[in-house]
Amino acid sequence: MAVSERRSITIGAFCPLADGYGARMDLEQLGSALADRGEPTYRAGQVWQWVSRGAAGYAEMTNLPGPLRDALAADVPMSTLVVEDEAHARDGTVKTLFRTADGHPVEAVLMRYRDGRRSVCLSSQSGCPLTCTFCATGAMRFGRNLTPWEILDQALHFRRVESVDHAVFMGMGEPMLNLDAVLAAARLLPDLGVTHRRTTVSTVGWLPGLTRFVDEVSEPIRLALSLHAADPQLRARIMPVEERYPVHDVLAECRRYVGLRSRRVFVEYVMLAGVNDSPVRARELADLLGPDHFKVNLIPYNPTGLYAGSSREAIAAFKSVLDRAHIPATVRLTRGRDIAAACGQLAAAR
Repeated sequence: MAVSERRSITIGAFCPLADGYGARMDLEQLGSALADRGEPTYRAGQVWQWVSRGAAGYAEMTNLPGPLRDALAADVPMSTLVVEDEAHARDGTVKTLFRTADGHPVEAVLMRYRDGRRSVCLSSQSGCPLTCTFCATGAMRFGRNLTPWEILDQALHFRRVESVDHAVFMGMGEPMLNLDAVLAAARLLPDLGVTHRRTTVSTVGWLPGLTRFVDEVSEPIRLALSLHAADPQLRARIMPVEERYPVHDVLAECRRYVGLRSRRVFVEYVMLAGVNDSPVRARELADLLGPDHFKVNLIPYNPTGLYAGSSREAIAAFKSVLDRAHIPATVRLTRGRDIAAACGQLAAAR
């Protein structure tokens, strides 16, 4: 495929080499390597077409001359990340632990569903600085933001295993703290088979990034809010970000997103026994959200040490309150719990 105007702009600005992260395989580095060899500019598009469709190495790229394939294999690595460990769950979920070139741990997850969906859960940071108390990632020492290509390479790793069609930025880190890199990666996901309408970016409510997302993102990328409590005092106890950016201000931006995009915002609500799972808390949530702008995903808590998970009966009672208030709500199917790959469990050992 020829390199489009959009792609040529992306190549030039995709992942600057002055960040101190060391050499990496990205479209800019690839373009430089090809230019140094006097290759025509369309070669970058040929390589990217192979990579985005799951090629594991340059040897598979049969429309490139043999000597060029050998030279690229020697000079331009296929990934910015090194696979350190991989775990396979009974339900088919796969969790991969990567290391960046400078040694930071990153985990990503492939989720397989019975209806054929294949979704990748991507990390935007190594660790997370926002320390939500129910999340294992928050207990890690924060490393740094990931580059666009380090984010995309997580998806490409699983694309080499099989086709993928959904992506969620719900792994390690707060995507709105690394928004430029997240969007640069998200805008290339359609080449892997993941459309913008099947891409979701989550936030705990980091307001500066959320405001930029609402103002600047023209693609139909979905938005999810990790809420977990409607009462500001309770939310501040389990999510310190509440003290800096109050939930009412965050929801105002979410409603503005709905007004501009005509799409509901997903609300993520992890169910913590005796903390946020009573019918009273459900009524607070219904009153806060209203019936028009949000869809609630109730998430059975995956134990990380500090809390206990709600019972099935408590979750059902909570959902019934939302149902009566005409708040769309579903109970999320937990994937990969037996390998610590479920929501809130990503916490790579250093």
